[in-house]
Formats: sequence, structure tokens, C-alpha cells
Amino acid sequence: MIALTARELCTPLRSIPEPLVLIEEGRIAEVSSRETREVPTGARLIDYQDAILAPGFIDIHIHGGAGHDVMEADPAALPAVESLIAKHGVTAYLPTTVSAPLEQTLAALDRLAVAIEKGSADPRKDRARPLGIHLEGPFISHAKRGVHPMEHLLAPSVTLFDRFWQAARGRIKMMTMAPELGGAIEVIAEAARRGVCVSLGHSDADTKSARAGVAAGARHATHAFNAMRPLDHREPGITGEMLTNLQLTADIIADGIHVDPAMVQLFLKAKDPEGAVLITDATAAAGMPDGRYRLGSLDVEVKDGRCMAGGKLAGSTLTMDRAVCNVMRFANWGLQTALRLASLNPARVAGLPGRGEIKPGCEADLVVLTASGEVKAGIIGGLW
Repeated sequence: MIALTARELCTPLRSIPEPLVLIEEGRIAEVSSRETREVPTGARLIDYQDAILAPGFIDIHIHGGAGHDVMEADPAALPAVESLIAKHGVTAYLPTTVSAPLEQTLAALDRLAVAIEKGSADPRKDRARPLGIHLEGPFISHAKRGVHPMEHLLAPSVTLFDRFWQAARGRIKMMTMAPELGGAIEVIAEAARRGVCVSLGHSDADTKSARAGVAAGARHATHAFNAMRPLDHREPGITGEMLTNLQLTADIIADGIHVDPAMVQLFLKAKDPEGAVLITDATAAAGMPDGRYRLGSLDVEVKDGRCMAGGKLAGSTLTMDRAVCNVMRFANWGLQTALRLASLNPARVAGLPGRGEIKPGCEADLVVLTASGEVKAGIIGGLW
């Protein structure tokens, strides 16, 4: 048994001064206070002193890092990405695809499913764990495709979705879709029936089409304001629906590049702490110097931390710990509120029970932080 203590335990739902967290076989066994509970005899005590214990971060939209893309065939790719993001507090993530040739996408989905299954069979490891797949494209709008190659976008169909589903062996947790496309409503309904979180995004949908997508089963929105029809006071479109519909949660890239800090603040006011999620949308360039990198089948160039392809933003170099700190700075939020957007909320959106909280029965996935949100250590499945 391992016993953890620190100055404070801080989760989105509670705070405990001088906590005592007991870990057995990779799970949280007990959470209490050192004022009311002694360290059990024989337990290994680790005292983080003036630090804060918090739930491990969860990134539900990430394409890569450390020079690697999650769609690569190189077996060293995912371990490199997972080691990097673990250093920034991420304990679990959804590797995210980008529109690519069909056979390449199917092969990548198969490889990612294998990685997820291996992680489930051997859950105790010291890297962030892939828990499902986020399929971003190919069912997206030509008008709002961003850097997704036009030639690899496909018309939505249940038959094609099922090919992706079978290749991923049912491991697709999220799927970004444009609801205005022909066939999209049928695919949204079928994906939702299978438990996929359908996220509206890369879309030029008007209000009517966005609402039709929600009625069919969509319940989230992808990278708010980016690759969406802009807000208009007479035709609010998908952006207006995202901001005002309480049925929709939504995520945002809070790097100060994709969205101005003032708009991040507006988004957070509209969605409240319960409806907002932080993502990185990080590419292979995350954690790397300026240079040229890959995003799926694309070349991206990074200069001064900005990822570009063909004159357009192409993902980010953001890390989740920096996103949390940015929210604190942009919105003047405290750490406890900001943590929710990187832990409990993404766990709920992606359907990851036992994640995003620190309570008995949960996976022992924690991050050790300073009061300002800087990462001191990570604990994944009870391992450091």
C-alpha cells in the first residue's frame, strides 16, 4: 500500500487540507485527512509537503507530440507521445486522427485499438494511457475543413462509419462531424446509439442544421470558434448553438493563439465550469523546437510555437498544464475551478468512468501541482 499526503487535495468537487490518499493495486483505496486518519502500518508514505494533489489530466483531442504523430506506423511513436504528455500532467488521452487516405485511416485505427487493448491488459505503466479514439474527419465540411486535405474528405454514411468502427474494434469514443452534410444525421444517430460522443465541428452549419445534429444525438462541440461558421447576430449558426445550448458541452484550445483570451473568457462564461473542456489539439511539434513536422499525411511548419500548413493554423504546441494555467490567467479563475476543465469534464464527455476524480475505486491517476498549477510529478495507475 502507498500513502500520499501533501498540503492539500484539490478536485473539482472538494478540497481536503493535509489529505491522506491510500493506493492499492493501482486504484484509490481511501481518501481522508491526516487529522482523522493515521498512516496504516506498513504503508509506504510519500509526502509532497507544500504541493497539491489533483486528478490526472485527460486530453480528448491530441494528434501527437515529441516529434511523433499518433497515426504513425512507427511503434516508438505512441510511447514517445505518452511520455511527453505525462510530464505535463496528462494521465489518459484519446489519440486523434486527421483526414487521410481511407486505407491509411483504417490501418491507423487498427494500430490504435491494439495500443488501447495492450494498455487495458497491462494498466500499470508510467506513461499516459490511450483509452479510446477520437475520429476527427473525414465527415467534415469542405468550407471549414481547416488543414484537413480536401481530397480525403468523405460523404457520411452508416456503412463507412461501420468500417471505421470495425477497424477500431469499437474503440471510437468521440467523432467530430459537420451536421449539415448529406447523410450526417443518420450517422450521428447510429454513432450515438453505439455510445460514441458525437461532436459538432469543422462545420459551416446554420442554426437549423446544428439543432438537427443535437436532436439526432450530438452532445459536444469541437474546438470552439475554430473551423466553425462565425457568430452572426441574425443567423447564430453552429457557434451560437454551441454557446447557448446547455445540452452541448464544448472544448477549446486555450493557447492564446487559436482563440483570443477575451473570447476564451466569453466561452467560459457561456458554458460555465460544468460545460467547458480544455483540449490541446497538439501535433508532433509539441515539446519540440521550431521546424517541420507531420500531422497525419500533412507537413506542418512551426515557428515561434505556431503550427501552420498552407497559411492556416494546423493544431498546436500546447500542453495541458499550460492550458490550465492560461484559463486561470485569462478568466481569473482559481486552480480548483480550472482543474475541472482538464479532468472531470473530459472524463464525463468521453465516457471514461473512474477518471477525473480522486475517490475510492477510481484509477490512481493523479498529478502533483504547485499552487500556481505547475506540474511537479505525475502518478499513473499508482506508478510515478
